[in-house]
Amino acid sequence: MDLSDILDLGAVIPALKANSKKQAFQDLATRAAKVTGLGEREIFDTILQRERLGSTAVGRGIAIPHGRIDALPTLVGLFARLERPVDFDAIDDAPVDLIFMLLAPEGAGADHLKALARVARVLRDPAIAAKLRAANDADALYSVLTQPLASHAA
Repeated sequence: MDLSDILDLGAVIPALKANSKKQAFQDLATRAAKVTGLGEREIFDTILQRERLGSTAVGRGIAIPHGRIDALPTLVGLFARLERPVDFDAIDDAPVDLIFMLLAPEGAGADHLKALARVARVLRDPAIAAKLRAANDADALYSVLTQPLASHAA
């Protein structure tokens, strides 16, 4: 699975202004509602409910909030680079500045897990994370995120 299968250019936010994890979730839910046609509140509540189980921050300034929504027909990703890092209760206590939100249909099962693994593999690559932090606009961010895996290894 390539990230281009679940991520559209319109779902990439190059400079999200958020002062907290909750505000970042709210802003991402607003964008996700536009991308998916689903209700903003349902998306926000789904992500917040998952976050209550434990932080989705995976360390090194990266978070992968995710959730399942019945009415969603297919996997959908959104990516945001925060203007200023925010506290996310990360395992390494590092504030988060790169967020990839993954929304999945209720019955996505293995596809949801494969997508989560793919997102984690891409974002946890130090070279890719550095490129994402250096990119200037949504086009550049999208290009870095959707490079074929072989390109990531180079």
